[in-house]
Amino acid sequence: MLQKGRMLPGAPLQERLRKALMTIRSRRETVTFRHPFRMRGIDRVLPAGSYKVIADEEMIEGLSFAAFRRVATMIEVPAETGRAIELISIGSVDLSDAQRIDASARDE
Repeated sequence: MLQKGRMLPGAPLQERLRKALMTIRSRRETVTFRHPFRMRGIDRVLPAGSYKVIADEEMIEGLSFAAFRRVATMIEVPAETGRAIELISIGSVDLSDAQRIDASARDE
């Protein structure tokens, strides 16, 4: 809070900015599907292969230890046409469901 151009008592601005910047993190992983698959939120069948998944997580404040909660999950998929890549927001449960179905599918 500012008063006549000065900060009121509390943490220095630099410390508060550093803390604000560190409360969200992104985790990246690669998931592999052995079979063509569908996923809720994506209106087409995707080919078998490896896909990059990005999970954004937010720090849970007020705990005596660092803990994070997932706030967004996205998957990179090939565009329907051309060589472009789309980044599509998905549910983490939908991703788990697609992986479970893929793992239980029979190889043909």
